Amino acid sequence: MRRYIIWLIAGGAYAASLWMVTGKLFGLLFTSLWNKEIDYDTDVVKVMLTTSTYVPNQDTHDYKDDVTNEVTGTGYTAGGETLASKTVTYTAGTNKHVLDAANTIWTPNTTITARIAVIYDSSPATDPTRPLIGYQDFITDKSSDNGDFTIQWDAAGIVEITVS
Repeated sequence: MRRYIIWLIAGGAYAASLWMVTGKLFGLLFTSLWNKEIDYDTDVVKVMLTTSTYVPNQDTHDYKDDVTNEVTGTGYTAGGETLASKTVTYTAGTNKHVLDAANTIWTPNTTITARIAVIYDSSPATDPTRPLIGYQDFITDKSSDNGDFTIQWDAAGIVEITVS
């Protein structure tokens, strides 16, 4: 996955708090893709936030029921935010597939502390059938106190896969 920036905005003004981190894909994502469990274009794909207590396992975590310790707080809805303006592109010259979406914002007056963002397909009916896509570990806890919590996805896309 790509790098992205987390912006925390307090009281509507930028708080000069930004962090760049690199995300990872869950290893079983490709099994879910090959089994036609994910349609990134048409399914409802969300990003949820967890505390530092959740430890992602790239090799064994495959569905949302494996994710624990979701954050709670003012302005945060359980299950996370829906990724808006999703796109899937393929560039033949570079052999790259790119998944992208608009920046994700929890607003207004959000008060939360998060360590990890998890992207998953929320279209299936139950957590044991909602495939995981990827995650980003912020390395340290990031907090928003009565302001916006924004994930600014990399300008080149959220996920880039090169076929070689």
